[in-house]
Amino acid sequence: MAPTAAFFDLDKTIIAKSSTLAFSKPFQAGGLISRRAVLRSAYAQFVYLVGGADHDQMEKMRQFMSQLCTGWDVATVREIVADTLHNVVEPLVYDEAVSLIEEHQLAGRDVIIVSASGAEVVEPIAAMLGADRVIATRMEIVDGRYSGNIEYYAYAEEKARAIREIADQAGYDLEGSYAYSDSVTDVPMLEAVGHAYAVNPDKELRKAAAAHEWPILVFTKPVALRARVPLPARPTLAALAVGGVVAVGGVIWANARKRRLGA
Repeated sequence: MAPTAAFFDLDKTIIAKSSTLAFSKPFQAGGLISRRAVLRSAYAQFVYLVGGADHDQMEKMRQFMSQLCTGWDVATVREIVADTLHNVVEPLVYDEAVSLIEEHQLAGRDVIIVSASGAEVVEPIAAMLGADRVIATRMEIVDGRYSGNIEYYAYAEEKARAIREIADQAGYDLEGSYAYSDSVTDVPMLEAVGHAYAVNPDKELRKAAAAHEWPILVFTKPVALRARVPLPARPTLAALAVGGVVAVGGVIWANARKRRLGA
């Protein structure tokens, strides 16, 4: 039988906030952003949580993060994420999501995190959770710094396309695979598999779930992740931020770039 996989959105599905904005204070402590930028990030986080992640909100979030990280030193970002990951992420991870990931792993399925957040943040979180692969947004890097441009945006229909590409590469049976998300922008991703679930869905996804007869899950409990999932040592996290689970995302980004260039 062909292998199957479980595809998880990250923000508001596995963790309770935007994974990138959650690192605002550590980024300030590391000298990357000002106090004013931290306050703007807090406001953006509030709007994101209250208003849901529709297309307009996601576009505003993309523009905000692109402008915010322009000029940041990439090595510094990776170091800050590795140093602060446990303290930042542990209170945000849903216990129900961790249990669900464990169930899929015990069933022999690969676990794949699919997120519009940046790879530098998503990959260490995915490693901490024991995920097998990652699909995440990639910012353009010029001379070791972020230029402010996005090279690969893992969002909406692109998530579904990336899932199908991974399935072709790994031989996954998508009809027997699973997907989980909170946002209506991920309807294409949910439609790509045979077993889709709406997790803490926004208003529009709740409507789509009813139309598709997708089950709705409610995650509410934060987990003491230290007791559930042993955290890798900090050097390991730093290495993963550079290269560990990035291979699939890198292949997808390279293929997307070839398409843009007409190769």
